[in-house]
Amino acid sequence: MQDIIIDEEFRVLLPVLDEETFATLEESILQHGCRDPLVLWEGILIDGYNRYKICSHHNIPFNTVDMEFDSREEVLIWIISNQISRRNLTPIQLSHYRGLHYKADKKIQGTNNQFTPQSEKVQNELFHFATTADRLAKHYNVSYSTIKRNANLAEALTSIGEVSPEAKRKILAGEVQIGRNRLEALSSASKEEIAAVAAGIEEGTYEGKAPRASASAKIDIASDSILPEIRQLNTIISDFANSFNTLARQANNTAPAELKSVLRSYIDQLEDLYKNIG
Repeated sequence: MQDIIIDEEFRVLLPVLDEETFATLEESILQHGCRDPLVLWEGILIDGYNRYKICSHHNIPFNTVDMEFDSREEVLIWIISNQISRRNLTPIQLSHYRGLHYKADKKIQGTNNQFTPQSEKVQNELFHFATTADRLAKHYNVSYSTIKRNANLAEALTSIGEVSPEAKRKILAGEVQIGRNRLEALSSASKEEIAAVAAGIEEGTYEGKAPRASASAKIDIASDSILPEIRQLNTIISDFANSFNTLARQANNTAPAELKSVLRSYIDQLEDLYKNIG
């Protein structure tokens, strides 16, 4: 039987079937063989995890087909698109996939710009910060802010999974009650807070408490008196701040003048808008 590489990052994107569905698939393969080929990339399984598990257990032969991609991020996006097109996903699973798609797409763009001068690279990244979310929002028929929130949710689940894969599995399987808003907020939580939440979920003691609010949050956006437009503006500005902080860390302080110049231009535009408010 052909050697197949199981990559954990990809495997977790191929959900394990529930017992009844798995048993039905197993019965079908035992009776008719494995009719659909497994999909590989450089020997790594990227589609057909459950079929591979059944065939390996019963020593049933299977066929494979190889696909070509330029990077792991492109593979990840293919897996995500494939899963979304064929499965009935829960809202949190769909949000997770969209967030991972956004993050992978951003990483591909960053790789493509790796030889760009630093100041131009920063400006390009800030430009793509908006255009990537806009493009994926149209692709998934959701809003720009939904894509950005999904990216935060995916970031939080990644952090939780690094501490406890079981806690992440429980969240995605719907075995623990934790709201998407709380998950999104955890994307900026401390390592200690992430560890505490992950431990509580894994042990079954999680009580669904919201993470501590960021010290930089100046507006109580939970208030019923805040207009929807202001909530949206607050989300956009918060997302921009998070993105800019990430870019600044990636630059390793090698181009502080360029970073300040870019930020200053945005501050000037905000000040102009402020002055124009009656």
